Amino acid sequence: MKPPLHLAMWSGPRNISTAMMRAWENRGDCAVIDEPLYAHYLAYTGLDHPGSEEVIAAGQTDWRKVAQQLTGPLPPGIVLTYQKHMAHHLLPHIGREWLRGLTHAFLIRDPRRVLVSYIKSRPSVVAADIGILQQREIYEYVRSTGTSAPPVLDAGEFLQAPEAQLRALCVALGVDFTSRMLTWPAGPRASDGVWAPYWYSEVYRSTGFATPREVEPQVPEQFRDLIEQVMPSYELLFAQRLRT
Repeated sequence: MKPPLHLAMWSGPRNISTAMMRAWENRGDCAVIDEPLYAHYLAYTGLDHPGSEEVIAAGQTDWRKVAQQLTGPLPPGIVLTYQKHMAHHLLPHIGREWLRGLTHAFLIRDPRRVLVSYIKSRPSVVAADIGILQQREIYEYVRSTGTSAPPVLDAGEFLQAPEAQLRALCVALGVDFTSRMLTWPAGPRASDGVWAPYWYSEVYRSTGFATPREVEPQVPEQFRDLIEQVMPSYELLFAQRLRT
């Protein structure tokens, strides 16, 4: 019998992280956890996000208790958990030792595309908001523990071949692939965070991974320095991506 698997998928904003969560939940043997560090992140930073008071009230603001929950026993009938994490929620003061109890994977996206999407709703942005710097830091920490290189998925390549990419990811994780990961019923889930009504409208309408109609991103001049700051981290992780 395989040991239980706690899979932490580290993503940044404006990615396909929620659709990926749908894919794993639709397996039937996987419990999903939606951004478990979000309440702590908002309580600690005081940032004004949509529904922030509701998120804090509904979530766990003690990161140590979150860590215990994420590395603890699995529910009956469940053989793995899929933890959808935003990399920037893992703030610098949060301990890292508990990460050793998880299996890690990374979902990256071209920062230029992330930025162009991000500024449509939040025009003020700094490098830390993009998440790729934190993804690199977490990746390097995981490697420093002596474990094998965690799998990295690039969203742009993933959406061109979801089945092949999911199969490769499952092989890398030692998990059986099922075609149930490719489609799911439309609508909300009980597992969605309380912030879902503010952010998940497109995922509510989805029933699978859609091939994007992406045009070349046009980065505004005032954000060129930001992109230059984060691109080396993206390129480092991109070089480690799963290839199919």
